[in-house]
Amino acid sequence: MTEIPEHLRKRAEEARQKAAAKKAEAAGGDDAAADSAPAAGDEASSRIPAHLLERSKAAKAKAAGGGDSGGGGAVDTTAGAAAAVATAAPPPSATGPQGHTQRLLTVVKAGSIQDVKATPTDKVHVWPHLIAVEFVSALAITAFTLIFSIFVNAPLLALANVNDTPNPAKAPWYFLGLQELLVMFHPMVAGVTIPGMGIFLLILAPYIDRNPSNKPEDRKFAISLFTVQLMFWAVLTIISSFFRGPGYNFIMPWTDGLFFEL
Repeated sequence: MTEIPEHLRKRAEEARQKAAAKKAEAAGGDDAAADSAPAAGDEASSRIPAHLLERSKAAKAKAAGGGDSGGGGAVDTTAGAAAAVATAAPPPSATGPQGHTQRLLTVVKAGSIQDVKATPTDKVHVWPHLIAVEFVSALAITAFTLIFSIFVNAPLLALANVNDTPNPAKAPWYFLGLQELLVMFHPMVAGVTIPGMGIFLLILAPYIDRNPSNKPEDRKFAISLFTVQLMFWAVLTIISSFFRGPGYNFIMPWTDGLFFEL
C-alpha cells in the first residue's frame, strides 16, 4: 500500500475532528445533519485529492461490509472520508528526526545514485597511452639509424684545407634556407626576426584555431599557416641549393652546372 505523506495525515485528522464536532452539534435532528453533510463533504473534498477520497470510500466500504444506507450514514461517508485515508494504510515502521516518513528514493535524485546514460569521450591520458607510443617510436628510429650507419657510409667530403676555400661555400642543406635569407636581408632580420615570427605564429596556431575536428576542410587556418611556412622554407632551400653558383650568384643549373653537395 502506498504511504501517505504527513501533511495529508494532519489534514485528515483536522477534518475528522471538525466532523465529530459538527456531528455532536447536529445530534438533535436528521435535518440538521443532512444540511451539514454537504458542507463537510465540500471542505474535505477541497483539502483531500479526489483519488484519495475514492480510495478511502472503497476501504471503508470493504471494512464495513457494504456500508450504511441510512440518512445518518451520509455524515460518516462524507465527513469521515479523511479519517479513512489515515486508517487505510498501516503506519510506517520508521520515521525521521522530525517525524518525516518520506522514503529515501523520493528525496535523493536518481542522477546522483545511478548513471543512466554513458558520456562518450575521445580523450585518453598522456601516461601511459601517449608516452609509451612515443618512447617505442624513438627506440625504433634510434635502432634503424644505428643499423643504417653500420652498413652505409656517410657521404663526407675530404678533409678541410685552410688554404683552399670552396666556391661557393654553402651550409648544409637544412641551413640553406637561412643562408638564402642572409643574402636578402640584414643578419638581424634574416637570423632572428623572420624565423622568430614564424615560430611564434606556429605556437599561437592551436590557440587561434580551436576547432577540434581532424578534417582538413574544418581546419583551414591551421593548415594554411603551416602550408605557407613549409612552402616558404622549401622554396628558399631549393633556390640556395640549385640556383646559387660561384660567389653565391644566381645561376641556371641547366646552363652553368649544379653546385650542390650534401
